[in-house]
Amino acid sequence: MTGPPGAAAPGPSAAPPATGPAHRAVPPRRALLAGAAGNFVEWYEFGVYGCFATVIAERFFTPAAAGPDPAAPLLAAYASFAVAFFFRPAGALLFGRLADRAGRRPALVLVIALMTLATTLIGLLPDRATAGAAAPWLLVLLRAVQGLCAGGEFGGAVALMTEHAPPGRRGRYGAWQSFTVALGLLAGAGAAALTASLLSPAALSGWGWRIPFLLALPLGLTALGLRTALPGPRTRTSAPDPASAPDPASAPGIGTVRAVVLGVGRIMGWSAAGYTFLVVLPSYLQSTLGASFREALIATTLANLGFAASILPAGRLSDRVGRRPVMLAGALAVALCALPFLRLLRDPDAAATAKAAALLAAGATVGLLAGPGPAMLAEMFPSSVRCTGLGLAYALANAVFSGCAGLIVTALTAATGDPDVPAYYAGGLCALSALALAGLRGDDHRGPLR
Repeated sequence: MTGPPGAAAPGPSAAPPATGPAHRAVPPRRALLAGAAGNFVEWYEFGVYGCFATVIAERFFTPAAAGPDPAAPLLAAYASFAVAFFFRPAGALLFGRLADRAGRRPALVLVIALMTLATTLIGLLPDRATAGAAAPWLLVLLRAVQGLCAGGEFGGAVALMTEHAPPGRRGRYGAWQSFTVALGLLAGAGAAALTASLLSPAALSGWGWRIPFLLALPLGLTALGLRTALPGPRTRTSAPDPASAPDPASAPGIGTVRAVVLGVGRIMGWSAAGYTFLVVLPSYLQSTLGASFREALIATTLANLGFAASILPAGRLSDRVGRRPVMLAGALAVALCALPFLRLLRDPDAAATAKAAALLAAGATVGLLAGPGPAMLAEMFPSSVRCTGLGLAYALANAVFSGCAGLIVTALTAATGDPDVPAYYAGGLCALSALALAGLRGDDHRGPLR
């Protein structure tokens, strides 16, 4: 990553990648829309699953099957939630190599098609009362398919958006990946809240929870149409320029492994805080603080609104001042404020407006990490391994620090009786992540992608 310190990054789409197939130029906004659409569908489903974790625990995991502990069904539901994350690294490798070798479009089309199919099938899946012991295993199988798809989604989508970003706008374009995550989570929470408000508790638990999952079908088909319309790779008609021959240092190897490990360190706080405040929060509020289902959904919606509102400004700011100061500010804010935030939520004397403001602020601090994060990861890897490398770093961080968030928080809270466990988890990992972020170069946002 070289170039004059003050120069804007030239658009990587001006020339084909040094390795792999040549790619037709894609208009920046078209690439942005096609990349972001799949992210929206993916995170819509994850938001719905997080909101309905307690209902899914009741329908698919019973105390008799999971043990005498009353928290066991919820733990089992979170275990099926975590399964998808642990399949993400495999998906990042599988679909990432496909995208790096055959082009971005084939991988992105395949992952959104499979994700849409798996999510729709969850909405049609018979519960334990109908299918018996097979029901939870079928759910876990579909979650595994979703995990594989999600692992390939991030790398391909971020590569597509950042590689075709106009000069000096990689942070802004990459931030759309995170922004559509926020929109997906908000849409999932909104669909869950609307379903809960229109149906009785018995109807919601019996069949109403399926409706938001089935809505993924038209959403996924729309995203699939956008991606199939992308131009595919073209065949070279002449020998490549020797000056563009592959750099041996850019091939998959020890350098890529080091970059993946460093990338995990830089985004583990983002992963932990994002899932603690934006996905796990509804079940935490219900099981620990005794909040109603609707109150928990309102709280989660506010946190996600704060998250969504800060992402794009954070991405734009990182194009001007660099990824490091913006992401460091977010990591340190979570580390310092997570504990006061949870204690404010538990305070019965605190005003409702103060709690609402705290929820908005908590989401906004995660947005400071999520806005510049995709571009930061894209800048760490050369084009020949970009989808694989950044996808694997993101998948590993999410598998360990996001997929396990519900399990860890629920289990430790039940074992210790300490309601501050979520704050220790998110704040502690953000503190560690800040150490890794401190090593970012200040000018990486200015140079071209490798």
